[in-house]
Amino acid sequence: MDLKKLILQGESETLEFKSSLQLKDEIGRSVSSFLNSKGGVVLIGISDKREIKGVQIGKRTLVDLAEYVKRHTDPQVFPEMKIVTIDNKKIISIKVKESDEKPAFFKNYAYKRVGDTNQKISSSEIRNLAKEIPEKIYWDEQICEGASLEDIDKDKIEWFLEKAKFERRLGITSAISFREALERLNLVKNSELTNAAILLFGKNPQKFFLQAEMRCARFKGTEPLEFIDMKVLGGNIIDQREDTLEFVKEHIKLHAEIKGTERVERWEYPIAAVREAVTNAVCHRDYEVSSNTQVRIFDDRVEIWGCGPLPKPLTVKDLRKRHDSVLRNPLIGKCFFLIKYIEQWGTGTNRIIKECLNHGLPEPLFEELSGSLVVSFRKIYALEMLEELGLNERQIEAVECIKKQGNITNKGYQSLRPGVSRETLRKDLNDLIVKKIIVRRGQNKGVYYEFV
Repeated sequence: MDLKKLILQGESETLEFKSSLQLKDEIGRSVSSFLNSKGGVVLIGISDKREIKGVQIGKRTLVDLAEYVKRHTDPQVFPEMKIVTIDNKKIISIKVKESDEKPAFFKNYAYKRVGDTNQKISSSEIRNLAKEIPEKIYWDEQICEGASLEDIDKDKIEWFLEKAKFERRLGITSAISFREALERLNLVKNSELTNAAILLFGKNPQKFFLQAEMRCARFKGTEPLEFIDMKVLGGNIIDQREDTLEFVKEHIKLHAEIKGTERVERWEYPIAAVREAVTNAVCHRDYEVSSNTQVRIFDDRVEIWGCGPLPKPLTVKDLRKRHDSVLRNPLIGKCFFLIKYIEQWGTGTNRIIKECLNHGLPEPLFEELSGSLVVSFRKIYALEMLEELGLNERQIEAVECIKKQGNITNKGYQSLRPGVSRETLRKDLNDLIVKKIIVRRGQNKGVYYEFV
């Protein structure tokens, strides 16, 4: 798409100009109009007279704008935003697809595109729009254009059927044809392969869906600035799940200790919880979003980034309590259930929390950042959590010291607080041990403390 040529043609039924980021409400109304019409593009930094003015772009410009649109649209939308350069000036392009759920509101009003203008939709039109909404067809149920049985990994189907037979007593044997197996799994529609069939069993799903990758990185320190290692995992999503878990294991610590006469190994983070979070990211992601699912490993935490928000009506708060299972991709979810990757009871996040607590770690964080669900496993307590646990200033300082240098000794703690008695400092450290924040290592003069 040559934006400069489009700009010269002027505003139209599918193109809108906004001169400034300050016009957030006008931008929101344009988004609503395109959602309720044929879709379109909003260009920010272009005047009504087609003058290329450009806009100032900061670190959070796109994030803040996306959050603003999300917060004020119903149903909430996450239009595709990107920065483009025209005549050495920065322009923001917002691509909006026609909504499957109409009418789409912005600040309690719905708009439609009439020529090159945004018009408020009347109450009677809203009722008519609601009646016209077709039965929802999920993305993973849609036909994968251009795909054939030649694109299917037959060995993976055979593996799947054997595992599903073992895990759920599935009555589909590998003796039948692969096409029939796919049909019985509802992965064929009108004699054509679905998107789910390619993602689950494709030889190279990225041939059809470039975004269907898992991006894994181990960063140096606690900020996403410098890579230690990075891999982009392709292939089918079943293999992606396993390959991602292996990457995590390569970059987290495995402690071993002797209990009685047995050697007991313990991962830095609970593997079952990480596996559950990765599974959810792969199974429930929005595959229409152009970004990748991600695993980010830092010195103090592991983050699992999905693509897209939680499926409605779930909220982040719901994940910490009992909730329904809501599948964004029902066909993928069903197949994951058959091989026991998920349970479809809405208990996955509850198990993640329980695994972390049993491991002696804080509860994981569930957040929606930049329109995507992020699960963070932390081995270090955040400041607000330390305060909630009733830690005093000395103890918080000790924790911050361990964050920076990995551990602390009795002598090191005393140097932080020279005017405090050794007995008081000893009680501080013992209290941190009781609260399962730190653990004592070493013997005699070699004693030191590090996070559990």
